[in-house]
Amino acid sequence: MRPDKLRELDTNELQVQLREMTEQLFRLRMQLSLGQSEGLKKYRALKKDRARVLTILRERELAAASSTGRS
Repeated sequence: MRPDKLRELDTNELQVQLREMTEQLFRLRMQLSLGQSEGLKKYRALKKDRARVLTILRERELAAASSTGRS
């Protein structure tokens, strides 16, 4: 998913996305451990998308902390 589309989502929607991605990663990891290597590309892409979501959530957290903490 593109970062600009992720930034359009609100925090709750991002957290839901993050939870779904974590579950998908778990399933894909299980498939890979069983020898089904068809999901390797999807696994790598999903890890990157999850990192993007985590980054955006952290940016929002830091922005909220800096706006409320240092007036």
